[in-house]
Amino acid sequence: MSKFYVASSFKNIETVRYVSQYLKDKGFTHTYDWTQNERALTFEVLKNIGHQERNAVLESDFIIIILPAGKGSHIGFGIALGQGKKIYLYSPNGEMNNFDTTSTFYHLSEVSKCFGTIENLLEKVIAIEYIYN
Repeated sequence: MSKFYVASSFKNIETVRYVSQYLKDKGFTHTYDWTQNERALTFEVLKNIGHQERNAVLESDFIIIILPAGKGSHIGFGIALGQGKKIYLYSPNGEMNNFDTTSTFYHLSEVSKCFGTIENLLEKVIAIEYIYN
């Protein structure tokens, strides 16, 4: 079964945990659970987390970005994109389609945009990833 990583901001921590647990229950392997971390208070801790997150993205077969997301999530997005990995970009309100605030990278073929409920995202991931595995 595929390996995955979920990136987002701390304000979405419960959603990230829900998505991760759901996928693990379906047999997918989670490469790194950053939600277990406390907020970093030193550069050394930031560096360690950065290594773990980078390695998790590289080890993953696909990543999920839950918007709104911060700098780290978008850097992970870039690493995944550069490695040719499948990216699921989720927003409950479809903000990635707002021309004034979107990113050019959100619209590349490697990116599967999802909006609506978190269940809509999970249904899409399961449908696509089961096809490839």
